[in-house]
Amino acid sequence: MTSEQQIIIAFDLYGTLLSTESIAQELAKHFGKEKAQALAGLWRTLQLEYTWRLNSMNQYEPFSNITENSLHHALKQSCLELDEDSIKSVMDAYDSLSAFPDVERALDLVSKIPNLTAVVFSNGTDKMVGSSVKSSQDLGPHAAVFKHIVTVEEVKKFKPSPEVYYHLAEKVGKVKNKEEMGQMWLISGNPFDVVGCRAVGMQSAWVDRAGSGWTDQLVQDKIGQPTITGVDLGELVQAIIDRSS
Repeated sequence: MTSEQQIIIAFDLYGTLLSTESIAQELAKHFGKEKAQALAGLWRTLQLEYTWRLNSMNQYEPFSNITENSLHHALKQSCLELDEDSIKSVMDAYDSLSAFPDVERALDLVSKIPNLTAVVFSNGTDKMVGSSVKSSQDLGPHAAVFKHIVTVEEVKKFKPSPEVYYHLAEKVGKVKNKEEMGQMWLISGNPFDVVGCRAVGMQSAWVDRAGSGWTDQLVQDKIGQPTITGVDLGELVQAIIDRSS
């Protein structure tokens, strides 16, 4: 690998570095484990649905607002209730989600590659993402690995809108053409994010921790699939490094 050859890897935050399912631990204090897990799953589904609906309506709400509003929706749909103080506690816990077990080793590897630029790339607001990265007990010690935190707040669109991936390119010094978009990698555990970045010409690495295989059929042929797939984040980082050598 030549010293001039820069590797750019954008890491999705929620569902890739941080486990949105870990919020169930906070919810379990109020509803017990079984109901908490179901509520956490529904909350995440509605949170993402809200972003896609806003994209379709050409409207924008900060991700922090969307996260709280979708929590209220999930509670109502589940016939459950939380008082205002409890809502605040749950929202505060969202800023300190647990990292997946494979994250530490992957970021240790990233820190050892001098010509690798790692960035966090998220639907969240600047404040929300910055707090999440620094406050996470697991992720905080590795925060210095990331050269940039890139969010959608400035463009007021959500993944998988093309504008957010072009915004990422601008932030890391790339221009909106096929060659330079193809020089960037996204690692994500979210299929909609993988398909979105592939649609604008980026390379993608899908972390399939469940080992269930790629099932998304929205876009046919290779352009609708990840460039590489792995069950472990460190495995994917190493694969990207190997491909760039």
